[in-house]
Amino acid sequence: MKIVRLGTRGSPLALVQAGMVRDALIAAHPGLSIEIVPIRTTGDRVQDRALAEIGGKALWTKELDRALLAGEIDVAVHSMKDVETVRPDAIAIAAMLPRADVRDRLVGAASFDALPFGARIGTSSPRRAAQVRCIRRDLTPVLFRGNVDTRLAKLAAGEVEATLLAAAGLERLGRHDVGVAISTTAMPPAPAQGAVGIECRAADDAALSALAAIDHFPTHTCVLAERALLAALIADCHSPVAALARIEGGVLTIDATLYTEDGSAHVSAQASGAPIDGAVSRRLAAKLLDAAPASIRTLFGG
Repeated sequence: MKIVRLGTRGSPLALVQAGMVRDALIAAHPGLSIEIVPIRTTGDRVQDRALAEIGGKALWTKELDRALLAGEIDVAVHSMKDVETVRPDAIAIAAMLPRADVRDRLVGAASFDALPFGARIGTSSPRRAAQVRCIRRDLTPVLFRGNVDTRLAKLAAGEVEATLLAAAGLERLGRHDVGVAISTTAMPPAPAQGAVGIECRAADDAALSALAAIDHFPTHTCVLAERALLAALIADCHSPVAALARIEGGVLTIDATLYTEDGSAHVSAQASGAPIDGAVSRRLAAKLLDAAPASIRTLFGG
């Protein structure tokens, strides 16, 4: 098997992540020749509206899916938190790299407490917006789209007082000194945050075999459990949900929190079980929805 075309979005972060996958594949299969193929997505082109208003997470994947299924690329690299929960049957999530820091970073202030009353916080994430309002009711989430440099430029221009960015993305871009990491207790991450996934055609046995050599089982297992929770909740881009799975002593544990859109209410729960037991995610979803007020249930499967 010789993988020569590795499809990716063309943003600086996406290209760095594609390079990480290329390097991992070459290390696992010496002599392999890989061409990185940037593909411009609708999500990259449309920057002035929330994803939920213009098609959701498919805006990051549909062009890559089309290229993959058309045989124009052999594999596709994604930030897994941007991949919609239900994938085409003809495409397989074949591997994931080891997960990076799952935390968010606050950029523009030393802490939430340090922000002035009514401060504007740039974010395009319903989860982050709800969490910000949960932390401080007076803070005002403002729609913020674009890559890291675009968001930092908007912050520098004074469009907002602060913004939130994923620690994993900043670190991969070498921006180790940007922002202050927020604990996962204060701001639990989005499902699959910090994980890079690699997809191929489900019928491409050679690609599946080659990619298996770079798959990080703990990351893959935890991210699939978090994605299964989203599926069980019937969550979409409007649904403010945080989830983080871990494996300790051979036991998978998932912690999750659901929010109202304005952060006025939230509910948290935990479930544990065997790492490959899909029932863990379903039990957790049921537990969360059973405990949630109607204002939260209407945003999910309830």
